[in-house]
Amino acid sequence: PDDIVLLLLLQLTSGGRPHYYVSYRRNTFAQMKLPKYSLPKDMHVISTDENQVFAAVQEWNQNDTYNLYISDTRGIYFTLALENVKSSQGLEGNVMIDLYEVAGIKGMFLANKKIDNQVKTFITYNKGRDWSLLPAPHTDLRGNAIHCLLPYCSLHLHLKVSDNPYTSGNIASRDTAPSIIVASGNIGAELSDNDISMFVTSDAGNTWRQIFEEEHSVLYLDQGGVLVAMKHTSLPIRHLWLSFDEGRSWSKYSFTSLPLFVDGVLGEPGEETLIMTVFGHFSHRSEWQLVKIDYKSIFDRRCAEEDYRPWQLHSQGEACIMGAKRIYRKRKSEKKCMQGKYAGAMTSEPCVCTEADFDCDYGYERHSNGQCLPAFWYNPSSLSKDCSLGQSYLNSTGYRKVVSNNCTDGVRERYTAKPQQCPGKPPQGLRIITSDGKLTAEQGHNVTFLVQLEEGDLQRSLIQVDFGDGIAVSYANLSSTEDGIKHIYQNVGIFRVTVLVENSLGSDNAVLYLHVTCPLEHVHLSLPFVTTKNKEINATAVLWPSQVGTLTYVWWFGNNTEPLITLEGSIAFTFSAEGMNTITVQVSAGNTILQDTKTIAVYGKF
Repeated sequence: PDDIVLLLLLQLTSGGRPHYYVSYRRNTFAQMKLPKYSLPKDMHVISTDENQVFAAVQEWNQNDTYNLYISDTRGIYFTLALENVKSSQGLEGNVMIDLYEVAGIKGMFLANKKIDNQVKTFITYNKGRDWSLLPAPHTDLRGNAIHCLLPYCSLHLHLKVSDNPYTSGNIASRDTAPSIIVASGNIGAELSDNDISMFVTSDAGNTWRQIFEEEHSVLYLDQGGVLVAMKHTSLPIRHLWLSFDEGRSWSKYSFTSLPLFVDGVLGEPGEETLIMTVFGHFSHRSEWQLVKIDYKSIFDRRCAEEDYRPWQLHSQGEACIMGAKRIYRKRKSEKKCMQGKYAGAMTSEPCVCTEADFDCDYGYERHSNGQCLPAFWYNPSSLSKDCSLGQSYLNSTGYRKVVSNNCTDGVRERYTAKPQQCPGKPPQGLRIITSDGKLTAEQGHNVTFLVQLEEGDLQRSLIQVDFGDGIAVSYANLSSTEDGIKHIYQNVGIFRVTVLVENSLGSDNAVLYLHVTCPLEHVHLSLPFVTTKNKEINATAVLWPSQVGTLTYVWWFGNNTEPLITLEGSIAFTFSAEGMNTITVQVSAGNTILQDTKTIAVYGKF
């Protein structure tokens, strides 16, 4: 959707930890905020529906599971929705997360969670705020009672969806049949690949019925008014099963005179379709066969108003789902008529907000008493520290309304974050730098200083700057210093520049040592042309101009391979042998190095 533009960028730090970024309404990208204890090594975006990101994150200590996180409306702050969701690898090496979004009912998901090496199926009706196990059917296909007591025993479903449009996956639901879910699974303590049966719910997961003892492909026709089931088998078949009462009863029909190896089944597009196509082959050597089946002749009329009954969406008796009571229109099970176009919910009435409509906000965790309290790693006052005096921020109550929840009034006002003025703070983290980041400046030229503050507000503080050359200035607010504070030094030298920032709550100061120089134009080495051995003589480097700032002198004597380095422009030395000797001095001033060389004659007597 246009509201959330998601871009994942991998940035490897020195520790090799990836970071992810999100752009909301095409604004600048901001780093996605997971709980601080989260150290993700992999992430997959499950959906970005309804202005919210559902993401699966694999932590550093996970191998075959992922944690589900759900974001705020900007896609920045993520909270944990469910831990240790089972994952597997597809045929092409892609990661598949065992999470299924039920079509037609927003906020409803099924997930397979790993608990103590057992995989169990959970359901949520409010986008992951609350999860519960699936109740098993009361009876099996033969009407025998099933003794399965929650939480020790429950129904578990396979949640893989087929990428092939011609074959069905393990689970199916449709927008136009919001209460019907058909899936393969098993009853017991955990999900198993053995003893797989087919199950159906016609009340959005509240109760389930076993419909087949083997895996079948199921197609929805006429908005779920007709369910078509075909057995999963490698053997040729000629029969299929039809249900006109949401899977409560099934009738056997023959669709071909000769047994057919079925390769795929496809329903015709359109809401009112009653046509399906089966394609396969009669033998392994024969060509493909297409069998088109039209069920319109089964119905002799379209449904009228009296053929329907109201049905209220609920979760184990709780009628308020995602902050609204929704009543749908269902065809009466004994009526056999064609439904036509899907009309959606008959009525939708908002509920009064309760605590159940709110999840814990970022940085908060739900405790055993049901309250959302700050997590051990989170400081609630950190948000106020990120803003300046005069601005405002949203002061969290510890709760945030589940996205797309339509509840009104009630506790909404009490649980909703309130805009609050940013508090004043004493200045902290003050520093002064030059605009080019250097610690040198040239005599007679403008040097620009920048004053920076980590905490506090320069606009409401007194700023005093002493340039160290006898000149100081004061500013009452930042408006005069946004482009920097300019100053010209008339003399060379090392100057101690100090800045003091203070407000009614406190003060802070910082120091910068600035080297002011001027260009060095000429160097002359002054020393006698002749001397006697073992007699001390002086050599002096004469500069123009004489004052250029901090200098380094490098002296080379004769054939010596190591120089003498000094900060003074004069040295004393002696020669112990007769002969002609050269002396070179190099003067380093900033990026400039100039030199001069002289020759001196050394005699035994003179």
